Amino acid sequence: MASMLRMYNSALQRRPMLTQCATAAFLFGAGKGQKHDVSLENCKFHYGCLFGPAMTKWYQFLGAIKFSSPTKAVIYRVFLDQAVLTPAAVGFFFGSMSVMEGKPQEAIPRIQAAYVPTIIRNWGVFIPTQIINFSVVPPHLRFVVVSVVSLFWNTYLSLANAQQKKAPEMEEQPVSQTVSKAVAEFESGLEKKKSN
Repeated sequence: MASMLRMYNSALQRRPMLTQCATAAFLFGAGKGQKHDVSLENCKFHYGCLFGPAMTKWYQFLGAIKFSSPTKAVIYRVFLDQAVLTPAAVGFFFGSMSVMEGKPQEAIPRIQAAYVPTIIRNWGVFIPTQIINFSVVPPHLRFVVVSVVSLFWNTYLSLANAQQKKAPEMEEQPVSQTVSKAVAEFESGLEKKKSN
């Protein structure tokens, strides 16, 4: 196990982009919802392939910014991560999943329904994670830390995405139930009138 970690660490330092892309693709594909859906896992794998390069560049950008103190570095990096990257990443996740599932028309409604609750929950998970990440983790391992936490976060995103996919169906169901109930009451009223 220790030799595998050394090999991975070495790969991160020699080929950060390739290694981090592979890590993101693997971990995004591994975050499953309640039911195993191969097409959904393929979508998340491809999302991870897109997400990996963006995150690698993002962490390189954050690492290149110089601050006057370590405390300011942590505060500003966490702020930038959660105020700039996170809002874009959450919208991109729900939008890209809609497109990759072959339902681009659902992208905007899905984003509108899931965006705010997902952002708030994201801050609850990733603000503490990023405080630790930017204060004690070596720069070349920061993406790995976020990716491991994301393994669990992606399970939540899968569930949220699945709920948003079901939302149109759930909205239609009460209408049909209401119509069925009204028809049943109407028929019941007619039978009562016949019996009188």
